[in-house]
Amino acid sequence: MIANVLTIAGTDPSGGAGIQADIKAMSALGAYSCSVITAVVAQNTKGVRSFQALDPDFVAAQIDAVLDDLRIDAVKIGMIANAGIARAVADRLRHHGARNIVLDPVMVAKSGHALLDPEAVSAVRDSLVPLARVITPNLPEAAVLLDRDDGWTAETMQTALPALLTLGSEYVLLKGGHLAGAESTDLLAGPEVTQTLRAPRIATTNDHGTGCTLSSAIAALLPHHDMAEAVARAKAYLHAALAESVSLDVGHGHGPVHHFHAFWGSGG
Repeated sequence: MIANVLTIAGTDPSGGAGIQADIKAMSALGAYSCSVITAVVAQNTKGVRSFQALDPDFVAAQIDAVLDDLRIDAVKIGMIANAGIARAVADRLRHHGARNIVLDPVMVAKSGHALLDPEAVSAVRDSLVPLARVITPNLPEAAVLLDRDDGWTAETMQTALPALLTLGSEYVLLKGGHLAGAESTDLLAGPEVTQTLRAPRIATTNDHGTGCTLSSAIAALLPHHDMAEAVARAKAYLHAALAESVSLDVGHGHGPVHHFHAFWGSGG
């Protein structure tokens, strides 16, 4: 069975993050991708210039249009933009009984530009996190969700997992890419599992959209694998996409990963 996977997120006209990255990652991993847009973003590899959030009722109408017609096997949620959209997404996904929800709590772009209104954090925490089968925060996002500002270490990552789980998702994948070191280490925690996932750190500036890509890869794989296997495969896919990003020449800032490295090769 080819899985139908829905992404709910903002756009990236330069193609490396957001809806565009989600569709590429899901397609590369064999899923049929559907999309609902929450915000139209003016950005490129050098940063976000501005964005326009869509009306929450229109976001809800898009979700209804998809879920009234298509069997959806998994859902990835990315950029939400504001509290109204967070509540609308939660309401419609709950109404339709959506499953295998992967929430990437996007708050800040790689360039440092805020992509979520401050007052929307509580709406994401209270409305969307409890619906998620897994949330995939990086360390700055986890700090916001937990309302903490102390520094992160390998040890504090471990101790943060129980607190993150109390927010209501079934699993938490805490991403440690912001820590220094030769390895990039992520922690997966959930029912009867705590797993450490390590990969050699790749020295590259082609890291635009890594969070979007990883969460979308997990959503594409969940219909066919248990959580631990889906996350491990998704991390391996992202690692290869980062390693092969040198084949691309896209923009003058943080370039994209090579979503289709397994198909294009180095010659395009």
